[in-house]
Amino acid sequence: MKVFLERFTGDTNEQESKELSFQDQLQRQVTAIYNLLSQLYGSDKLVLRAGKLEALQLMRSERIEERVLALQKLVFEDPTYEALPTIEEVPAILESLQDEIADNIARRTVEEELEKKIGEKMNQRHEDYIREIKMQIIKENAGPENAQTLKRLAILEKLDSKKLAASAMEILRPESFEEVIGQERAVKALLAKLASPFPQHIILYGPPGVGKTTAARLALEVSKGIKGAPFAKDAPFVEVDGTTLRWDPREVTNPLLGSVHDPIYQGARKDLAETGIPEPKLGLVTDAHGGILFIDEIGELDPALQNKLLKVLEDKRVFFDSAYYDSTDNNVPKYIKKIFEEGAPADFVLIGATTRDAEDINPAVRSRCAEVFFEPLTPTAIQGIIKQAAQKLKVEIDKQVPEIIAEYTIEGRKAINILADAYGLACFRQQQEQLEDKVYITKQDVYEVVQVSRLTPYVLNKASDEAEVGKIFGLGVAGYLGSVLEIEAVAFPARKQDQGNIRFNDTAGSMAKDSVFNAASVIRKITGEDIGNYDIHVNVVGGGRIDGPSAGVAIMLAMLSAIQTQPIPQDIAVTGEVSIQGKVRAVGGVFEKIYGAKQAGIKRVFIPKENIKDVPSDIKGIEVIPIQNVEEILKYILPKASSASIAS
Repeated sequence: MKVFLERFTGDTNEQESKELSFQDQLQRQVTAIYNLLSQLYGSDKLVLRAGKLEALQLMRSERIEERVLALQKLVFEDPTYEALPTIEEVPAILESLQDEIADNIARRTVEEELEKKIGEKMNQRHEDYIREIKMQIIKENAGPENAQTLKRLAILEKLDSKKLAASAMEILRPESFEEVIGQERAVKALLAKLASPFPQHIILYGPPGVGKTTAARLALEVSKGIKGAPFAKDAPFVEVDGTTLRWDPREVTNPLLGSVHDPIYQGARKDLAETGIPEPKLGLVTDAHGGILFIDEIGELDPALQNKLLKVLEDKRVFFDSAYYDSTDNNVPKYIKKIFEEGAPADFVLIGATTRDAEDINPAVRSRCAEVFFEPLTPTAIQGIIKQAAQKLKVEIDKQVPEIIAEYTIEGRKAINILADAYGLACFRQQQEQLEDKVYITKQDVYEVVQVSRLTPYVLNKASDEAEVGKIFGLGVAGYLGSVLEIEAVAFPARKQDQGNIRFNDTAGSMAKDSVFNAASVIRKITGEDIGNYDIHVNVVGGGRIDGPSAGVAIMLAMLSAIQTQPIPQDIAVTGEVSIQGKVRAVGGVFEKIYGAKQAGIKRVFIPKENIKDVPSDIKGIEVIPIQNVEEILKYILPKASSASIAS
């Protein structure tokens, strides 16, 4: 720095210094320092500085001592310097002044460099800030769209513009209860429980494809127009399938009841996540508030979720909780605070539908719900559905088409699908033949659909007007579907006296085998005939399994017919447990069994007298005869055996 300063002091070389006087050297050094200060501060600022420090007069003096004193005040910025230095002190003072000026120059240089860098950084920050604001303005004006998103939107809109014709199920779906065929009793019960000032939660039981979902949807529309019913005109009908309804036990997601998205791990809305506020997501129970929540296949719903749903049914609200919620946080929106503190409204009527047996449904759910049973569709009902569907499709059908379709299904939905497939074949044939007449569905169209779909007749066993020895129809039930069981027996004289045996197919079940031995005892009791004199083989045609004693009477009659070679009418069916004393005991599923018998063309059904209450009051097309013991049924079926019993 001194080298730098010496450039301004104009120090002469050694030869010149010797020729100048001591005072001249000092004078030159002082003048050089003033010149340096003038360059550093500027002439005007130097004068102003000298005036403030009371050094202006001293600076203009011709005496070296006074000018040096002025330099002390200017350089050290101290106006308290008053003592004039001696000429001998001047060199040392000048040396110190040079050091101070050098320090000031170095400090100023560093400060200038720092200020320059700071300025550059501030300019860079300013430019980045301006750029960020510009991008934000562009986003606000342009929105979230870009060329790629707009292209995808255009593709979706183009796809939306292409629409196929409505499906057959959409066109043929019933629009009123008058179009719901074969469920008059169930529809009446459903409306009675729903369209009242105090509607009940309901479970609908029944086989698939009989109209449970359609009836529930129509019931709400009818209830809206009934005076006193609590449903508003805009009451929602929220439908969900219990087989596909999934949830997380950790409550990360629960589409049925709702869940809470925490701000850190579960991706709450951005503005909420930034302030650490959890976001509640309302579920279907809140969407159904004031209306109906319909859960199809409610029996498939997760048991834990069913229990949570019961809590909502009791409280009529659904409550949320989160470790991130702070009730004292002023940043929490009012609606979120209301949800956490008061819960979300969930006052609705639950209608669940299931194809399971009532015993398979959660008892707690059943206890809170009224139960309505939908009936299996009879062939007559299926035929009515086909005729109604043909009118909606505006097609003509062969008069045998409804009867043929009724042979292959008991489901209304399946029947309509068969008709729709046959309609497609008829349209294709008409186009091939270039006909312009009204579409006509023939029985050949239906049979072709049956073949392509590999359908088999639903009712394989059919009644006949003939009578046969050792053969009778029993009745069984699986779920909500009744069916006839073809039971046959043959009897031969025993190879050895009193050593006859009884054979029965093992696949029918152990309880059915017990019924065989009970029947043997009853036959001996009422006829005096020793079963040991015969080898008897009893068989359930088709290998059907009998999960109970309900075929006891039918087995006894088949065995007795085979022993006495008395024919049995083939237009009757029998159900009931037989005791070893010959009494006919009550069995289950009588309602479904009667409908199964009707489908098979049975004209008379014999049931235990204890089951008379299970017979529908408006049953048509079949005669139901209650019996209390086997002697009563023998009068109808095997009169010879009945006479032998009386004689004995």
